[in-house]
Amino acid sequence: MIDFHSHLDLYPNALSLLPRVAQENRFTLVVSTSPKAWQATSKVFAGYANIKVALGLHPEIAVAKAAEKHLLVSLIAQAEYIGEIGLDGSPRFKSSLTVQRAILDAVLAECERVGGRVMSLHSRGAVDQVLDALAAHPMAGTAVLHWFSGTNRQLSRAVEQDAWFSVGPSMIASEKGRQLVAGMPKSRLLLETDGPFATKPNGEPWFPWETASVTTLLCDVWKLQREEVCSQLLSNLELITRGGA
Repeated sequence: MIDFHSHLDLYPNALSLLPRVAQENRFTLVVSTSPKAWQATSKVFAGYANIKVALGLHPEIAVAKAAEKHLLVSLIAQAEYIGEIGLDGSPRFKSSLTVQRAILDAVLAECERVGGRVMSLHSRGAVDQVLDALAAHPMAGTAVLHWFSGTNRQLSRAVEQDAWFSVGPSMIASEKGRQLVAGMPKSRLLLETDGPFATKPNGEPWFPWETASVTTLLCDVWKLQREEVCSQLLSNLELITRGGA
């Protein structure tokens, strides 16, 4: 399995989960919510070659963590992956979009300066603004839009801008989510859980190895057998992790 957007460090039993995640998943990207969290998690999770920790500053806490912007930018040269970054324009966080955008622009500019990075981006309620920021920094690297929830028009624009997408079980629980997945290029799609924030109907978090339902949906959407779908997803993973995206 692949989990290209997990908050593994925020599970209550994160340390006990590590060995199973490393064994069951081909690759897991653990996105961080702040640069200080990245520094700590990178040390704790060291030693697992197929678990990578991405450097980020979550847009939901942009105001609370604004003082860490300079630390965030200074660490980008050391980080192999960037995430979670982006913008949140939902009603609760819309008032901080100016602060969010300043942080995002600084991150993208530094990613350009150091030669580009693979980035996991949040875009809830702010897809066009995120795409505008990416367009303004075309050499920032490969953008992976996690749990994309925009319109069909915005999806088309994201595809035109060569964005990738990571899709999880909670996203495909809605008809809109399934329709969006159907419009995503199969060569630019990865799996995610967004656990422990994304949860099952019973309230339990999705675990990094629980993405089988997405694979099943892709069999229907792509009209392929499960083995073919898994092969395509692994090919996508290999491409993006070796920097050929």
